[in-house]
Amino acid sequence: MNKELMEALDILEKEKEISKDTLFDAIENSLLTACKNHFGKTDNIKVEIDRDNFDFKLYAEREVVETAEDITDECTQITLDAAKDVSKKAKVGDVINVPIHSKEFGRIATQNAKNVILQKIREEERSSVYNQYHEKEKDVVTGIVQRYVGKNISINLGKADATLPETEQVKGEVFKPTERIKVYVVEVKNTTKGARITVSRSHHDLVKRLFESEVTEIKDGTVEIKSIAREAGSRSKIAVYSNDENVDAVGACVGMNGARVNAIVEELKGEKIDIVNWDENPGNFIQNALSPAKIVTVFADPDEKTAKVVVPDYQLSLAIGKEGQNARLAARLTGYKIDIKSETQAKDTPGFRFEDYMDEDYEDYDEFDEAVEGEEQAEETQE
Repeated sequence: MNKELMEALDILEKEKEISKDTLFDAIENSLLTACKNHFGKTDNIKVEIDRDNFDFKLYAEREVVETAEDITDECTQITLDAAKDVSKKAKVGDVINVPIHSKEFGRIATQNAKNVILQKIREEERSSVYNQYHEKEKDVVTGIVQRYVGKNISINLGKADATLPETEQVKGEVFKPTERIKVYVVEVKNTTKGARITVSRSHHDLVKRLFESEVTEIKDGTVEIKSIAREAGSRSKIAVYSNDENVDAVGACVGMNGARVNAIVEELKGEKIDIVNWDENPGNFIQNALSPAKIVTVFADPDEKTAKVVVPDYQLSLAIGKEGQNARLAARLTGYKIDIKSETQAKDTPGFRFEDYMDEDYEDYDEFDEAVEGEEQAEETQE
């Protein structure tokens, strides 16, 4: 048993994650390469490796001829006298296996054989790393910040380095070397220099994957994430739906005392997250999406994917949000183009008919307006 070879293959298999079968193939090819450099051809060269005992045999198939004068190719033929030294039963015309001793190879042949093995190991190592991270594409991984390369950031993921481009960074986020961060794997490409991995901190699916890892109900399918709208570094809105009437989708995502959502907010460096209930009714969904603003009424057109929303006068700025952010995120979340008006603006709009927006239980606007004011006063009293 070749103990040195066995130990070397065990180490390579463990550290580089390269199978022994692949390494055995590399050894066979390297021995054939050495033979070609030494003899000039390998057509009649055979390699046998015992993959249990790690022993290998190298031999050449040669035809037995009577005398040296009968030899036309020294690589493929052997005299009868020389053949008798290998096998006493050898006869003219037989083909015998003549052992080849690798120690007889010259320095160049040996170096070339070594290079073949090293090249195969490098190729398999690159392939192994690529396969490992290709499986993690569109998923979240934890990496360690190494350094800034221009405006890009190099992130060490363990067995490979990834690049966090400037376009995938969150404005205002600054990282220190050795800091551990979670990143979303956008793309993994296999190149001649190894796996090229691009990661992101601004991708909206980063929020989705963080919720999937943090919220058990999402992981087991009880709660679904229906849609996400994100302005990285500032605010995100996420619409969730429960497949179990006994499970509150928003509550499950928030967690006890906000523990679950706070863990995600901390990972996102303080980015605000609004969690709302998804509803198959577009009007209800849009109303939920515009939270925390209170809505008077919503008229949604599913065919045109547009919606007109009326809010109390004092809620207009909250519904629109700073620089229009709340309305913008709600539009992305729902997929509807949303037109928000205050009650005063709605009444002053030419051609506007409030009865188109009112609940059928009310006969005119004044009756509806009084009901809304009554509900608001009730809520204030409860608070």
